[in-house]
Amino acid sequence: MESARDLLVSLARRYAFGDVGALASGVVEDAGDIEAACEFGQRLLSLDAEDFAAEARAVPSDIRRRARACTMPQTPREQPRGALESLRPAYGLLLEVIAVRWHRRELSPMVAAVHIASEYLPLLAFEPVLGSAGDPARWPEGLTAPGSRFGVIGDRDCDHTRAEQSAVNRTLRVAGEPAEGWRAYFDRQHSQVAGALATCVADCRNPCTAMDWVEPDLRDDLALRSRVALAFAETPLVRLRHAAPVGHGFGVPSPEEVTEAWERSRTVLAKNGVGGEASGDDGFPLPGLPALFSAVANAPVAPSTLLADISTYLVKLLQP
Repeated sequence: MESARDLLVSLARRYAFGDVGALASGVVEDAGDIEAACEFGQRLLSLDAEDFAAEARAVPSDIRRRARACTMPQTPREQPRGALESLRPAYGLLLEVIAVRWHRRELSPMVAAVHIASEYLPLLAFEPVLGSAGDPARWPEGLTAPGSRFGVIGDRDCDHTRAEQSAVNRTLRVAGEPAEGWRAYFDRQHSQVAGALATCVADCRNPCTAMDWVEPDLRDDLALRSRVALAFAETPLVRLRHAAPVGHGFGVPSPEEVTEAWERSRTVLAKNGVGGEASGDDGFPLPGLPALFSAVANAPVAPSTLLADISTYLVKLLQP
């Protein structure tokens, strides 16, 4: 029969960070470092991005550094810029969380992680041309060049919804707001800006000058990758998050439902070369999802090993 310590090791290997943290003090004499590492790991698993960068001196510095690359700055001038510098580390973590949730059969949190990925995917597409991941402090001046309707509230010729117009208007000035306003913007509006940018370059029926700053030889490629990002947000897989009762506390999709929704999504996406990257079989629980994110980003995006490394570190702490 397993000892209590062996049980904790098994739980750590299953990424059950919350359970290990809650039980450790009853098994290990000095459990402070274990509890701190578990709290850190649980934040990552829960995608509690605001707290990724919280102090956790018990966690190896390399893991803390990689986690900070996935967090949003909490003030307009905070350095380093983390996920506003590049979203690729955050998408690596999202992929790892999706895989862990799948293997633990925690499908509601898994679908929630897919939904988060869909909301910000247009910014992953724009990152190569922006030189950032949509940092409001670094928007190109060309977005508001003469003739641009970007951020003009109430302009009926603009294809943005009223909510998107409000979010875009806010993003152009939020870098000058206090920290409270900055955080409120990211809580409520930044994902709408991502979709608005994709609409501008890929789906606008009345183009203005907002995208003229993009080099002509890059625009078609950006438009295609942005169009795929918008299409991903409308796939059956992402719609699982919106369909009642999923996401409202009354039900959870089955593995079969998730798999079937992803297969239908791959068919929808396979209308062009970028979306077609999702059609391969790479061993990921949702086959082809890392390749799809890489194609949209125009750069490699692979599952991170942050959760695995925290799990390994916990096992070392638990083994005498």
